[in-house]
Amino acid sequence: MDLDRSFGFLVNDVARLFGRRFDQNGRRLGLTRAQCRTLGYLTRNEGINQAGLADLLEIRPMTLVRQIDRMEEAGWIERRPDPADRRARRLYLTAKARPILGRIWNVANATRDEALARLTPLQAETLIDLLHRVHATLSATLSAASAESVAANGADPSRNPAAIVRAPRAPASTAQALPEAVGSPLPVEAGR
Repeated sequence: MDLDRSFGFLVNDVARLFGRRFDQNGRRLGLTRAQCRTLGYLTRNEGINQAGLADLLEIRPMTLVRQIDRMEEAGWIERRPDPADRRARRLYLTAKARPILGRIWNVANATRDEALARLTPLQAETLIDLLHRVHATLSATLSAASAESVAANGADPSRNPAAIVRAPRAPASTAQALPEAVGSPLPVEAGR
């Protein structure tokens, strides 16, 4: 197999390299890429519980608990009681976290511009459009498979966050979403 022509290999390797470059560009943020991803997903899913956020981030819940503990101590995130379940906690961004989102966005945009520097604006837009199609296909396939699994097992999907596959929402504005480097769709503005 020619890895240079393998879709899966290339997508994963581009993501790996993009992430490493984001780390280099983002040193001044004072946050790790994992923390930026957590803030990015939490921005789009405020009020989610820890298990649901761990599922979205595709990490073990215990790993996320330690990260949330550190981020809560640093004042980025707060846990609030879940009104429907006294044992559960819901996660919210703090006022301290909101201004950093724009700085994360700027680092991600700079990283994106570097990554797409050899493409014309039309090629970059086409690439993003094609990746959105692939994403939509995989999201629909995973959603259907999860629904079939739930139906076959008779499980209630609302009790199992792993059975719920969420497709990304299109941001109302570029300031409301964080880019791919931190786990959200990457916009391509006119001219790049």
